[in-house]
Amino acid sequence: MLAGLCLHQTAWADNAQPANKQTTNAQVLAKSTIMPALKQKAPYSNSTPHSPDWGVFNTGKGVASGFGIIGGPGQPRWAEDWSDLATMSPAKRRADWFNRLKYIPLTDNGDIWLSINGEERLRYIFENQPMMGTAGKTNANRVLLRNQYGADLHIGEHIRAYAEFLWGVAGGSNYYGYQTGVQRERLDLQQGILEVKGNLLGAKMGAIGGRQVFLDAPLSMQSSRDLTNAQQTWDGFRGYAVWKSFRMDLFDFMQTNKLPRNVFANGTNYNARMYGIYTSTALPNFTVMGQKSQIFADVFFIGYLFNGTPAAISTTTGTQSGSTRRDNVGSRIWGNVGPFNVSLTGVFQGGEFRPAASQGATRAVRACAVNGVFGWTAKNLKSAPSFSLQADMFSGGSYHSKDGAVGTFATPYFPFPYYNDVTLALTSQNLIGVGPVITATPVPHLLLKLHVPVFWRESTQDAVYGTGKIYSWRNNLSGGFIGATPQTQIAWNFAPHWTWTHDIAGFVASNGMRQAGAKDGAFYMQTMEFKF
Repeated sequence: MLAGLCLHQTAWADNAQPANKQTTNAQVLAKSTIMPALKQKAPYSNSTPHSPDWGVFNTGKGVASGFGIIGGPGQPRWAEDWSDLATMSPAKRRADWFNRLKYIPLTDNGDIWLSINGEERLRYIFENQPMMGTAGKTNANRVLLRNQYGADLHIGEHIRAYAEFLWGVAGGSNYYGYQTGVQRERLDLQQGILEVKGNLLGAKMGAIGGRQVFLDAPLSMQSSRDLTNAQQTWDGFRGYAVWKSFRMDLFDFMQTNKLPRNVFANGTNYNARMYGIYTSTALPNFTVMGQKSQIFADVFFIGYLFNGTPAAISTTTGTQSGSTRRDNVGSRIWGNVGPFNVSLTGVFQGGEFRPAASQGATRAVRACAVNGVFGWTAKNLKSAPSFSLQADMFSGGSYHSKDGAVGTFATPYFPFPYYNDVTLALTSQNLIGVGPVITATPVPHLLLKLHVPVFWRESTQDAVYGTGKIYSWRNNLSGGFIGATPQTQIAWNFAPHWTWTHDIAGFVASNGMRQAGAKDGAFYMQTMEFKF
């Protein structure tokens, strides 16, 4: 808050109002893995404020549409639609001072209008043994400040332009990881898109070109990378079509290069490409135990082309560099069956690995992943607690193999950290994880979440993987058991537009991991966020 005041960028409402429902990282996980969020009356509702009308695909605050959580505020801010303010009663519109910035008509009939959004986020992170003690720092203290503002211009019903600007500051003591370009960011274009849309062939269709956040992929494979100051964005195009019970998304992107630190210096990383098609079918709804039920069947192909450190594979003495193509063919069945929430995803990953010059022959890729969540919500209790079991398997390979197929599942584009490990010490490669997830809202505007995953290596002939890291432990690592990472989150929406979040986690290593050199660790993250 102090940082925002010093920057003269904090705004205040005219009158105190009941706290708005803010989107926390726990809620992102809750919505996307079919667990309930704050004050949700039903698991699936087609009524989402400040959202385009996607029909049944408004389910889960718009998650089913492929644009992430949409309600105000949403994940990608350009996915919001504040035109409903035009028909809102003046008294209700004045209840929030910032509504005057969300819908600004520029013509008398309101067919051209502007929406402005902003975010100030101050984050503190403490880790006593980061990355299981391998980061080269102990008792690391990191302080991150993100200033992010955007403007959304609607020109009639068919054209829209959006620009979003970011400035990120990072400091602390004994810190690490700031050289990657995703924490310290001088003023730059974070997102910039042009969208053309309309109704065609009985569907709502559109094409979006430019720099953008992309979220139409399984959480276990790809996310917006929101733990850092700079979210993961992509330069390219996507085309979407949404019918009554079927939608399709086509996309082809290059990753944005965040390494340049000069003002407006970010370019395109042509060494990292993601392309494919994602489809979702809303099956006919039905009733179980007196409750409306809705199941979605998703089928997708996601292709990766990348090289450098993320493409390296494990060997007996270290890593082998090269480039790789990963062809991900998968399906997801998810939704609610009465009071039960279910999600099951399966992915086969093919492709090839090309070693760097003179380091061996091209190898095929044969990897897979299976992810499942099964939960139940006690709606009759005051806090509406949700009890779920989450289980995941990401295949591993063998660092002894020099010419066989590569069996390690690759996730180069930052899986959602809250899905498995908020500390980033482990990631979705050569991993089996099982654990309960419990969420509850004991009082209004307060969300509690507990996740206790226990981890094993899927293949004991493969390494242990962290986010962007392959640990050096090899033959001195015995057994498949890695350890447990209990983690909890407390998110308090204490005032309009303000959320105060505490994430607490710890890593408890197995005996085999300790003998190999891994260290137990504690993690604490505090986030103060202001959004309008």
